[in-house]
Amino acid sequence: MTARLPRRLVAVCLAASLLGAAACGDDDDAASSTDDGGTEITEVALSAEDTLAVAETYAELVHASYTDVINETLELRTAINDFVAAPSDAGLAAAKQAWLDARVLYGPTEVFRFYDGPIDNPEDGPEGQINAWPLDEAYVDYVDGDPAAGIINDAAGVPEITTDVLVAANEEGGESNISTGWHAIEFLLWGQDLAADGPGARPLTDYTTSEVAERRGTYLKLLGDLLVADLTSVRDAWDPAAGGTYVEEFLADPDQAVTNILRSMGALSAGELAGERIAVAYDTKDQEDEHSCFSDNTTVDIAGNAAGIRMVYLADYQGIDGTSLSEVVAKAEPELDAALRTQLDANVAAATALVAPFDQLILGEDTAPGRASLLALIESLQAQGDAVAGLADALGYSITLDI
Repeated sequence: MTARLPRRLVAVCLAASLLGAAACGDDDDAASSTDDGGTEITEVALSAEDTLAVAETYAELVHASYTDVINETLELRTAINDFVAAPSDAGLAAAKQAWLDARVLYGPTEVFRFYDGPIDNPEDGPEGQINAWPLDEAYVDYVDGDPAAGIINDAAGVPEITTDVLVAANEEGGESNISTGWHAIEFLLWGQDLAADGPGARPLTDYTTSEVAERRGTYLKLLGDLLVADLTSVRDAWDPAAGGTYVEEFLADPDQAVTNILRSMGALSAGELAGERIAVAYDTKDQEDEHSCFSDNTTVDIAGNAAGIRMVYLADYQGIDGTSLSEVVAKAEPELDAALRTQLDANVAAATALVAPFDQLILGEDTAPGRASLLALIESLQAQGDAVAGLADALGYSITLDI
C-alpha cells in the first residue's frame, strides 16, 4: 500500500478542508461556546439526580448492546468452526452471513469509544484487535499478483499459527498490518474485492485443496475465538453483577460520565464517521480506504454508526427503560434537544439511504449522485458533531471532537 500520513490526521484535516473549516487546530482546544448561528449559549447545569440517572441508563445500554453483539458473534464463531471442519460452499455462505449479521449489531456500539473506556483504553483496550483497519491484505494471505504473501503462506517464518502469534503480529511494523478482528475475518471469508459490482469471491479451494488450507482454516478459527474473547472482556467491564472493573468508576462521577457520553457522540459523528470513515475515501476514491471493502458492507457500517449516536442520546434500545440524555436536556434546553434530535434522525435516514456498494459511490465527478450524497452526509455529520459540542457547552461540559 502507498505510504500516507497517519489516517487520523488525514481524516481530521480532510473533513475540515471539505467543509471549508479552519485548519486543524490544537487537540486541546475547547468546543465553541456559541451555537451554529453565533449566539452565545448560557450554561444550564443538570441536576445531580439527572446526571446519575443518565449515567446508570447508559451503563445498562452499553452492557446490553455488547451482550447482544457477543451472542451474534458466538453464532459467527460456530459458523466458522462448522465451515472449517467440513468446507463447503454452503458453509462458506453461512459464515459470511453470520459475519454480516453480527456487524449489524456491532456498528452502533462504536459510539462507546473515544473516552478511554474498556474498548479503547490506551493501556489494554482491545479495540485495535477488534476493529482496526484498513487491512493490508498481503500481510495476512495471498493477493492478486503475489500468491505467496502473508502470514498464512509464510510457514518458514511462522511455523505455527497460534493466538499469541496473531496478537503479536497485529499492527506490528505498521498501522495497516492488521492480523486480527472483524476485517481479518472478513478478508479470510471474502478475499480481495477485485470486482466493480460486487464483493470479494474467495474460492472454496482455499480451504480444501490449497497447500495452506489447514493453516488458513486454523487462522480463521483462532480469529473467531479471539473476537469473542475480546468483546466479552469489554462487556464484562460494564457488568456490575460480574464485578465490572470499569462500571463502578464510570458511575462514581456522573458529570464526567455525561461528558464522556457527549464526547463519544461528537467524536464519532464529526471525526471518525464524517472524517475517517467517509471523507478519506471520498477524497482518495480508493477502495482500500473503505471500511468493509472485502464484503461491500461499508454502507451498513456507516448506517450502524449513525444509528449508534442516536441510540445513545435517546437511550433507544430494546429492554432499556431508564432516563435518556435527551430527556434531561429537554428539561434544561428544549430547543437544543429538539434541534439535535432532528439532526440525529436526518443523519440516520441519510446514512441508511446510501446506495451500496460504497466503492462505487466514491467514484466519478463531484456532481455524481453518489459523491454528492456522501459529501452531504459528511457535512451533516460534521454539523451534528458541532451541535453536540455546543450542547456540551450549554450544559457546562467541555469536550473536543478530535479522534
